[in-house]
Amino acid sequence: MNSEPGADIVRASIVGALISAVNYSEVMKKTIERLVPTDHLHQLVKTAAIEIVPFDKSQAEASAQLYPETKAQGMSFADRACLALGLAQKLTVLSAEHKMRIPSLAVKVKLIRNAH
Repeated sequence: MNSEPGADIVRASIVGALISAVNYSEVMKKTIERLVPTDHLHQLVKTAAIEIVPFDKSQAEASAQLYPETKAQGMSFADRACLALGLAQKLTVLSAEHKMRIPSLAVKVKLIRNAH
């Protein structure tokens, strides 16, 4: 949304993407924090057909189960929610965070910037 480094990678993957309701809440918060009208975000979600996946009991349990393997990397609740969705859907997770790449987890994480 803000043409940050890695935006080109996200743009190429965004149509039909999934996002956890937890992570969508973070994006919405950042939008508000940056004083950007939220209707821009709503339009992006609609135009790109992004599916906002509810954070239900199954996602909550999967996220919590990731805690032991992600604790050392300092993963947040939102980080674990993102990884849990990627694992459940067997999809690649896009992230700017190197710490999201945990070899022991069966989820592919593609770094959108500073990938080296």
